[in-house]
Amino acid sequence: MSDDWRLVYTGYDPASEGLREALSTLANGYLGTRGAAPESEADGTHYPGTYISGGYNRLKTEIAGRTVEIEDLVNMPNWLPVAIRVDGGHWLQPDRHETPDYEQVLDLRRGMLERHYRIRDHEGRETRIAERRIVHVHERHLMALEIAVAALNWSGHVEVRSGLDGRVENKGVERYRAFNGRHLRPLEARADAQMLFLKMETVQSELRVAVAARTQILCDGQPIALTPEVEQDDDRCAQVFATTLEQGRTMAVRKTAAIFTSADTAISEAGDAACKLVARAPSVPELFESQATAWAHIWQRFDLHLASKATPNGNDAQKVLRLHLFHLLQTVTSEDHAAKSCIPARGLHGEAYHGHVFWDELFVFPVLNLRDPEITRGLLSYRHRRLGEARATAQEAGYRGAMYPWQSGSDGREETQALHLNPRSQRWLPDNSYLQRHVGTAVAYNMWQYYQATGDIHFLAHRAGEVILEIARFWASTATYNARHARYEIAGVMGPDEYHDAYPGADRPGLLNNAYTNIMAVWVLCRALETLETVPEGHATRLRDMMGLSDSELKEWDAISRKMRIPFHDRDIISQFEGYATLEEFDWAHYREKYGDIQRLDRILEAEGDTPNRYKVSKQADVLMLFYLFSSEELTELFERLGYPFDPQSIPRTIEYYESRTSHGSTLSRVVHAWVLARGDRTRSWQLFREALESDICDIQGGTTAEGIHVGAMAGTVDLIQRCYTGIELRRDALHLSPCLPDDLHRLSFRMTYRGQPLAVDLTPGRLTLTAGRRPERPIHVKVRQEETTLAPGQTRLFEV
Repeated sequence: MSDDWRLVYTGYDPASEGLREALSTLANGYLGTRGAAPESEADGTHYPGTYISGGYNRLKTEIAGRTVEIEDLVNMPNWLPVAIRVDGGHWLQPDRHETPDYEQVLDLRRGMLERHYRIRDHEGRETRIAERRIVHVHERHLMALEIAVAALNWSGHVEVRSGLDGRVENKGVERYRAFNGRHLRPLEARADAQMLFLKMETVQSELRVAVAARTQILCDGQPIALTPEVEQDDDRCAQVFATTLEQGRTMAVRKTAAIFTSADTAISEAGDAACKLVARAPSVPELFESQATAWAHIWQRFDLHLASKATPNGNDAQKVLRLHLFHLLQTVTSEDHAAKSCIPARGLHGEAYHGHVFWDELFVFPVLNLRDPEITRGLLSYRHRRLGEARATAQEAGYRGAMYPWQSGSDGREETQALHLNPRSQRWLPDNSYLQRHVGTAVAYNMWQYYQATGDIHFLAHRAGEVILEIARFWASTATYNARHARYEIAGVMGPDEYHDAYPGADRPGLLNNAYTNIMAVWVLCRALETLETVPEGHATRLRDMMGLSDSELKEWDAISRKMRIPFHDRDIISQFEGYATLEEFDWAHYREKYGDIQRLDRILEAEGDTPNRYKVSKQADVLMLFYLFSSEELTELFERLGYPFDPQSIPRTIEYYESRTSHGSTLSRVVHAWVLARGDRTRSWQLFREALESDICDIQGGTTAEGIHVGAMAGTVDLIQRCYTGIELRRDALHLSPCLPDDLHRLSFRMTYRGQPLAVDLTPGRLTLTAGRRPERPIHVKVRQEETTLAPGQTRLFEV
């Protein structure tokens, strides 16, 4: 099999296990299991973790003299445990014994994790072990594991211990370990000759989770009838099988597990469902085969092909992009499960950010909109179902409409923790990131972009429209009129940058007129007004009546959308916020020389007793997000509406200004900077793209990937290939393309869907080929640069670009 389908690790390296476990996670949108070894426990080197989408629980902890309440995505009972030993010796594991050869492989094509190694115990016995496991992408409650054990130079007595472990806690992120992490209490554990069963319950949310498992032992491919000894405690259970193995022969351990929660649908009870499913499940080989088939169909829709150079560290760009697609697709959920959860920023791969939902979906949905928009539709329902909580949050803060939280979990309340730890200074500090109200504009943007991709007027009329209108109402209620400027202003917010949460010396957090926030608020108000013009008249009337939207309120929205204040400095540079130009310049050279890695300048400066609030520094794109989300034509229209002169030629100057003042302390930053440089500096854009590719596979933030992948950054790199370098935009009911391939990208091809029409895209320097599928039988409107055309089903068009 080609290596661009396999992530291979050679040699056992305890220091890299956390990273490998995160990047070898197997998931299916419902649950995810980290790539920890079956024989391992959480011990500082390994961290087994299984997480269920929407499986949250909140706990209180006394920290720095305050009571802090945190809602976590709970580490669920560990279904993996299988340990093997020979003649009563130590349980075989690479941490304790020699491993002359060791290889771990994540098979992206088949959705399977493999380990192959030879292990030598203290008595010189050599054993070859081959492990394969899956989390089934179609049978979402099923997991399967097979371990083959070959006696190379010995014959003897073998014990196999297969268990379920409910003693797990949320301790996977070092800086969170001061928080209470014991989320589960035992309800029932039992073991017999046929099955293992464990039922636990979250202590606050009272979510019941049941795991059932069956284990089979085979020798040379034939089942062995063994009666195991059983062990059980309140929160764990195990079967211990004993047999003999002769030199040169191979024994196999096959384990199938099923997991359900009390929140699952179409079941009577979680424990009953788990036991029934594991008893009825196909054999492990059959599950492996059906997993491969299911992934083959997924890749048929989502794979992309490119010819390019390797990344700076020698990783093949094609393989890393497939790795990113793989983890993205493992994280996103099908429509039937989306009501429970959305997209945790760190996937189902670890406990960073407590498993919360941020704005990362802004980078994820564009990939899905053009491949399988039904997934987006289901995921957007997460926000619609929490609209009531967003309304209540706005009202409590003194506003109208819907104010979505910066961090969201089970029910949509604000989950941003009151305090966060700076690992450099070991000080607990107030967390003001809840002021990133712009998350609501991302929700509205995602709703509208889904409509543009699909033309789903029913969704716009019944779900998205209400959300967009309530977010517009919120922004209108936050805007205050400044008579001196004859403009509306928005105060007390933070932008995406995150380094600036207050003015230097201020006793209250918040900034005035963050440009990104203000322009996005204007865009939302415009789309809200357009929504009422777009949906059928009866639905527009219903929405207005339901929300109590008067003509005078809509007139006010229109006025605000034409008179919002946008700060500038140096003639035509959009200021990040009011007063940004008065901040001090930062000595980048000094700090790079002093610290080397200065991605997290906020932590460095705080440890020195300083603050980034004093300086013109950015953690990640803020103003530049405008050029990421909008074309120059769209921005020109927005500024014309606002009555500001805007020259598209100022865009490169603005990009250069902020590029030189950004530390790239977020994995999203390089994605955005690569995007906005794609037209003006292709070489730099491609360099940043390749660096973004390595965010997780090379753990460029120095340890964060072990805590969970960065879903937004992974999706963002895919979208750079899919939309940025092809110049795809979705606006005015047409598919726009304006390709701009970097010099090192020689060819690009993929399949996509626009308004229900399948399309094959093939792009080389100078030529774009579009081929429409034969069904459905309706044409689509396409604009390639200045050439407008209609593409009929089954038609192929070539464009010189």
